[in-house]
Amino acid sequence: MVDSRQDTWKVTHLDELPRVVNGSLWRPVRRQLGVTGFGINAYTAEEIGAELIEPHDEMSPGSGRHEEVYLVVEGTARFRVADSDLEAPSGTFVFVPPGVHREATVGAAPTTVVVVGGRPGSALPVSPFEYWYAAEPAYQAGDFEEAVAIAREGLAEYPNHPHLNYQLACYEARAGNTDAALAHLEIASRDERVAGWAAGDDDFTSLRDDERFTRLLQSGTSSPAA
Repeated sequence: MVDSRQDTWKVTHLDELPRVVNGSLWRPVRRQLGVTGFGINAYTAEEIGAELIEPHDEMSPGSGRHEEVYLVVEGTARFRVADSDLEAPSGTFVFVPPGVHREATVGAAPTTVVVVGGRPGSALPVSPFEYWYAAEPAYQAGDFEEAVAIAREGLAEYPNHPHLNYQLACYEARAGNTDAALAHLEIASRDERVAGWAAGDDDFTSLRDDERFTRLLQSGTSSPAA
């Protein structure tokens, strides 16, 4: 079967990208893939000490005034950020906001750095899942109030998101906050799958004897305060 969406996604490899010599080798990732939500490119240099990332602060006329994340995917980059020197082996992320000087040279040849950039705030809001993923370590540690505090940040952008409210209901129930747990579960129950999830979820053990919880599972839409 032919995937009708095949023209909406693309794949490439660093070795397949054009190699534009401009001090280092510029690999135009964004242009190759047609990315429009953020900037992404790669830079490679092949001699120790060679320039990898040109000195700049993202404030010049040719810049996008981006905040940038540099991911070293091969070799070792030697960064100069503001007044600090940083040895960045493969796997290192370096975040630099606009207005801060940055540059890098090769510490181990060859070195390739992928650069992702965008104007501060332009890519927000973040995906809803980030909030409950970020809360997971606190949940696993049994710090349910902290898990609530972290996940609750997402309500500013996603007040009625079923999955986010379901996760908050779990955390609130574990923290002993029954009313708050039921309020979030009421919102989450707009997703027809939620009643099935909640029925077997140990996070709601403390709510099993509450009539509001029972009615919520039975109806899927009734207000727990009714």
